[in-house]
Amino acid sequence: MMIALSQLRQFRLTSEQIFMGSALIVNAGNYFYNLGLGRILGPKAFADAAILITLMLVLSFIAMTFQLAVAKFITEYEPSQQAIFIKKAYKKATVCGMVLGSAIVVFAKELQLVFQTDTAAMFTIFGMAIPVYFVMSTNRGNLQGRKAFVSLSLTYQFEMICRLGLTFGLLVLFDVNSSIIVSSAIAISFIAGVFPFRKFRTKVPVKTVLTTAETKRVLQFFLLTASYELTQIICNNSDILLVKYYFPSYKAGLYASLALIGRVVYFVTWMFVMLLLPTVVKLRKQGHNAVPVLMKYLTYIGILTMVIVLFTFLCPTLSVQLLFGSDYLAIAPLLGWYALATSFFALANVFAYYFLSLDQFKPIVITAIFGVLQMVLITGFHNSLFEVVLAQVIAMGGLLIAQLIYFRWSLPASKKCFIER
Repeated sequence: MMIALSQLRQFRLTSEQIFMGSALIVNAGNYFYNLGLGRILGPKAFADAAILITLMLVLSFIAMTFQLAVAKFITEYEPSQQAIFIKKAYKKATVCGMVLGSAIVVFAKELQLVFQTDTAAMFTIFGMAIPVYFVMSTNRGNLQGRKAFVSLSLTYQFEMICRLGLTFGLLVLFDVNSSIIVSSAIAISFIAGVFPFRKFRTKVPVKTVLTTAETKRVLQFFLLTASYELTQIICNNSDILLVKYYFPSYKAGLYASLALIGRVVYFVTWMFVMLLLPTVVKLRKQGHNAVPVLMKYLTYIGILTMVIVLFTFLCPTLSVQLLFGSDYLAIAPLLGWYALATSFFALANVFAYYFLSLDQFKPIVITAIFGVLQMVLITGFHNSLFEVVLAQVIAMGGLLIAQLIYFRWSLPASKKCFIER
């Protein structure tokens, strides 16, 4: 009995393992959420719901910037600096969220016209929740930087469960415009995602201000990270917005389902990126080389992407039939190609976040160039949905090659930065 208990203790999960398991559950829940919406609403109404979800991802380039900046500097700062930094981060995030949220509310009617949606109210409800979204992201950065992965897991779980339960519950109980239900559920889920809220506590005397050099460094990282997150949004979401603009709602709904199935690659690999940033920052602070860590995560992501892409090429009809149903079978021939484009982006994304952790920002420019190239290609070639997908394969394949070349070229410099620290 004692031997069995001893062995059980040895198999106790670490907080990182708990987070990875939780991330899989959250991604599965979010995926089920989108799949359920697609099946219940049908292509036309699903196109409107997809716009809300895409808009949330578009705004996440700033929210995620707060999260990553807080995670990075909480790891680097001493306890005496952390309290004042966190206080400022929450204040700035709230103000930024209020400005952006107000803009969405004011221009709700114009957004309805541009994206050809049934109602402007969906944008109004969504805009009112944006400040909470930014506070939620900042709190997650605090948890991530402290490696409080269990609490971080709970915030994602609460958000996912609340959004999923509310959306389908309201759709069943009330005969209301589906877009209003989706936007309301998203807004309330942001409130649920704030918990557990981590307050900073320390016995060390709190530093009242950050030095000019410290503030400049935080601002520099924030702006450059925001720039990179914006390029990510361009690469990962501009296609849905452009398709909604160029194509009728039915085809836009078909494309939204294609994007959702293909992006399972990105959802599955994101948890590795979340673990990569604080690990690299910590290794750098200790003077160790983080290249082996990068190689480990690339191996994991490479294997996952290869399996998913092969399956989508070999069994596209089965994939679409199982996930969305027969109403969406028209997208089956495009599925493998879209998954390939997303896998290119997912792998390139790992390199970019690795260099971002090392305060090397040239990969941001590289990603921006190919993100704009993708938009230009889609704008120039959109006679069919296949042309839109092929444009992404070309742009994201070029992005991965460019990031590989930059990594090889900068490898001696990246090793040198650890020695200097």
